[in-house]
Amino acid sequence: MFVGASPLLFLPSSPIQPSSFDHLKIKLNLNLSRRSATTKSIQNIAKSPCSKGNSSRNRICLCGRRPFLATISTALIPIHHSNGSDSLADDPMAVLDRVHPPRPDWYEEFYAAAMDKTMKSYEAEIAGYKSQLFANLIGKAEKILEIGIGTGPNLKYYGSATSGASVVGVDPNRKMEKYAQAAAEASGLPRKNFKFIHAVAEALPVDDASMDAVVGTLVLCSVKDVNKTLQEVKRVLKPGGFYIFVEHVAAKDGTVLKVMQRVLDPLQQTVADGCHLTRETGDNISAAGFSNVDMKTAFLSSASLINPHAYGIACK
Repeated sequence: MFVGASPLLFLPSSPIQPSSFDHLKIKLNLNLSRRSATTKSIQNIAKSPCSKGNSSRNRICLCGRRPFLATISTALIPIHHSNGSDSLADDPMAVLDRVHPPRPDWYEEFYAAAMDKTMKSYEAEIAGYKSQLFANLIGKAEKILEIGIGTGPNLKYYGSATSGASVVGVDPNRKMEKYAQAAAEASGLPRKNFKFIHAVAEALPVDDASMDAVVGTLVLCSVKDVNKTLQEVKRVLKPGGFYIFVEHVAAKDGTVLKVMQRVLDPLQQTVADGCHLTRETGDNISAAGFSNVDMKTAFLSSASLINPHAYGIACK
């Protein structure tokens, strides 16, 4: 998961001393001319996304550009490129240790607190899109798994849409649990109906065909292996189950935004816990072997360089 267009747009993926945040900062102001207004309305996702009559297989709808202004403040630290092609073990704990090696407690807590505080403007802008997507859970999902649950910003949508449902949240940062638990309680989700599991999406500690729905928002940008994660999503879904996703993807080739994403991608991976700016995640989802993919795109002003967004539903 990434930290959006906020004072903490980029966060370190390796431990650094807190005192380093007090100096050696750089600011890069990116000002691009305004191109077009935001999408006038949010298009509805079909109420029965996995019905046989849905003819929107692998449909992608481009919704226009949004201007962006990015302000980056971060400490100068060494850049290390992530490798998404490494082979992974099947044991969930072994994969967790390989993909997300243990960090100091202070760092994990710092990152969790930052996520909890700095994503509010983003969540306010994306709320309309998420409301449409999560409405599909009503009456259709008793068992839900969320990958990369983080501090639980999506849990408020479960409270109104999934009466009596059980939710399992997976995240590699153990310190996210207390925030996610608080979000679950605030949403009205009974404590007994929510479980947090310390794990990564490439190796989900969940039985085959056990979930009615899988949810992932701003997760595939930072997993080590996108295709492995999508195969895990398919594995745990029941036949006819569906995957709700919201992911930022690479901008269109030839645009100034794409140039900036390419330039800043190595830095983003280093300081934002492995987040990639240039992944073609929509293509990965379309090619993952789902029976149907209904996908749209949108630009969010609060997301700055983290644009465009691909969102929709994929059916097993």
